Amino acid sequence: MNPYLPSYEYVPDGEPRVFGDRVYIFGSHDQFDGQNFCLNDYVCWSASVDNLKDWKYEGVIYKKSQDPDWNPKELQQLFAPDCIQGPDGRYYLYYAICGTGTISVGVSEVPEGPYEYYGTVHYKDGVVLSRRPGDSFQFDPGIYVEGDNVVLYSGFCMPDIAKEGPKAMTLEPDMVTIKEEAVVILPCKATSAGTGFEGHEFFEASSMRKRGDTYYFIYSSINSHELCYATGPTAKGPFTYGGTIVSIGDVFLNGRTKEQALNYMGNTHGSIIQIKDDWYVFYHRQTNGHQYSRQACAERIAFTADGHIPQVEITTQGLEAKPLPGIGKYEARCACNLWGRNGARAYSLKGGDLDKSHPFFTQDGPDREDTPNQHIARMSTGSVAGFKYFDMQGAATLTLTTRGNGKGTMNVLTEVGGTPVASIAVNPSDDWTDTTGALKALTGKQALYFTFEGIGDIDFLSFELK
Repeated sequence: MNPYLPSYEYVPDGEPRVFGDRVYIFGSHDQFDGQNFCLNDYVCWSASVDNLKDWKYEGVIYKKSQDPDWNPKELQQLFAPDCIQGPDGRYYLYYAICGTGTISVGVSEVPEGPYEYYGTVHYKDGVVLSRRPGDSFQFDPGIYVEGDNVVLYSGFCMPDIAKEGPKAMTLEPDMVTIKEEAVVILPCKATSAGTGFEGHEFFEASSMRKRGDTYYFIYSSINSHELCYATGPTAKGPFTYGGTIVSIGDVFLNGRTKEQALNYMGNTHGSIIQIKDDWYVFYHRQTNGHQYSRQACAERIAFTADGHIPQVEITTQGLEAKPLPGIGKYEARCACNLWGRNGARAYSLKGGDLDKSHPFFTQDGPDREDTPNQHIARMSTGSVAGFKYFDMQGAATLTLTTRGNGKGTMNVLTEVGGTPVASIAVNPSDDWTDTTGALKALTGKQALYFTFEGIGDIDFLSFELK
């Protein structure tokens, strides 16, 4: 389910890679309730391609202190990485360090690491990329290898500042020396008129994949909350705008505007990947009322006959092929939709600007790698938490686990604005308390929307269908 990693884990910017019989997630590492992006060292998670329910923690694979040239005092964050197997069989981890504008590389004999510092991407004369006059600021590297062809992607296009889009450059087989000069592959906002990218221009998060004979360049647009794609005949284009793959507020899906978003939003970053016979998009969501504690999510995607990727809906079921069982216990933190009585909105960077009408995902205690207790906090009257989808099997009761000073009713609906299929009284409690009520018999594929009506507010930990 989404998020697919344990609730105490905050790994955004996830680049999924299949090496052998396992899929690996290489991403940034946020801190719970952190005061900035990417404050922790890189970690890795992996799962068998045959069992995407069982994710293994591979541990810390690269520390901030390991870069001797650009981060010896560990003062700067390691931003969104990408990893690839090089022509020599070794694995190369590309990353950017906050504020440097450079791209560095780690290397390992195995995909799960640990990685050792290898070098910084540079020109043949030794000048570091971004340090030559006319160079762009380097950010969010993406790496692609096909035979002996190694292509590095990079770009950061602030809408009102950037004058050119992301770039691609060919590297030598050593994986760190620039072989062919960088070329611009997509427009930025300043250069997009008449290109087909208008309104979805490149912002950050370069990633390349190939399906059949078509190259798919995945990126985060100037809208920030969406992953888009462009297609081309080569790894360097020319590229044509394809569309939105996923938005963390379901914006643009069925014509929805950002004012109608079904979830709180911030930036997102990720890519697509084929795992056995199926394709998926990996992305991230926000928690804790700001943009600095992000979590990994994924959805199944499909291709049309002409290679188009229709936008997918964000769901609770995520990597699951079928709706979730309509009997069982579910954590509230798996809600795919969340909004307050005044709707959802985009989080600010530091947060703290949300009034009490807005619920959010959070956890008790400090940042850690164990002891999950994430929940939805501050559900006041009119707050809605939506879960999609369940294969309902005639469950007769629904048990809520809540706490807080709220007093009222939790109504459960199968569609927004519909008739409640359960109405459960909620009373104030300092500790987590179970309350059970009758559930109308439901069958087939259903969404469940929990909406609180009353005074005060509650924390929502879980629910159980029996």
